[in-house]
Amino acid sequence: MITEHREGEQFQFRIGESSQVAELRRKVTGLAGRAGLDETQAGICTVIASEMGTNLVKHAKEGEIFLRTVAHGSVQGVELVALDRGPGMGNVGRALQDGHSTAGSSGTGLGAIVRMATEFDIYSIPGRGTALVARMWNGVGPGAAKAPAMRTGVINVAIPGESVSGDAWYAESARRRTVCAVVDGLGHGPLAAQAAVLATGSLREHHDAPLSDQIDFAHGALRSSRGAAIGVAEILHDRGLVKFAGVGNIMAAVCQDGTARRMVSQNGILGQQIGRVKEFQYPWSDSATLIMCSDGINTHWDINSYAGLAARDPSLIASTLYRDFARGRDDATVIVLAMSVSGSGYHP
Repeated sequence: MITEHREGEQFQFRIGESSQVAELRRKVTGLAGRAGLDETQAGICTVIASEMGTNLVKHAKEGEIFLRTVAHGSVQGVELVALDRGPGMGNVGRALQDGHSTAGSSGTGLGAIVRMATEFDIYSIPGRGTALVARMWNGVGPGAAKAPAMRTGVINVAIPGESVSGDAWYAESARRRTVCAVVDGLGHGPLAAQAAVLATGSLREHHDAPLSDQIDFAHGALRSSRGAAIGVAEILHDRGLVKFAGVGNIMAAVCQDGTARRMVSQNGILGQQIGRVKEFQYPWSDSATLIMCSDGINTHWDINSYAGLAARDPSLIASTLYRDFARGRDDATVIVLAMSVSGSGYHP
């Protein structure tokens, strides 16, 4: 039985002035309706979006907000991620208290988001910036959500100038098994996106097959396309293993116990020419984190250089790595999978 399946379009908003918040509010209202949120919850989502956008302008001068719908079984929701390269916060706990402000405002913005959101988490580094995530789930009150056992965070953006990303991702989790994939269609734009969507469609169809077979099936599905790079990981929770198979420049790593072990991918182009696909196995534990990136993300990152980041919400890990390591000249995807921490709100 599938307990979580999250995949789909993500909307990116660059916020540099207050007037841009209105478009953000309209989009989050529409997403809330698609997620089945009631009128009150949809209104809360728009307030959270407004607070996020206003805070970016006041405190960081500019930043980005990402929106997407999320699902856990039959429960759906909306996720909002705010990201900036501003001054950061030396004392996050104090900044979350109502009445605290460094910009001459009422200081209720972050505190209001914490109170209203079903789930909330934040990560900030003085001098480097802040990332925060808030979710509102259908039929679940603020602070009351029971977090899924396996959490997925993702940032997926198109190269500047393109309306669609040539990258795609796929994640599916059941009680004993989680499958995750990143696909990077060759080039950019609609044709690259078409190849990536064909690949993820094939993965969905053959999700129960061994990884090498999944990639072979996707290879056949992409014969008439321009081709793609692909990386597929399979976590076997009860066996303490993660398997990986990849073709092309998809980076994947298992981070646990203070180390990051990079996974092996082989040369080739999915849909054009690949050799015999090999699967590799690595240790996995409930404290591990899986990170996968397309080649729009510089691979010279070290999660351990960010104090405490590995324990934060996966969406904060994904957004922080995107902020600091996106090349800016390619489609970029970061997907992070980790077991949920205890509780669903901010944890210091």
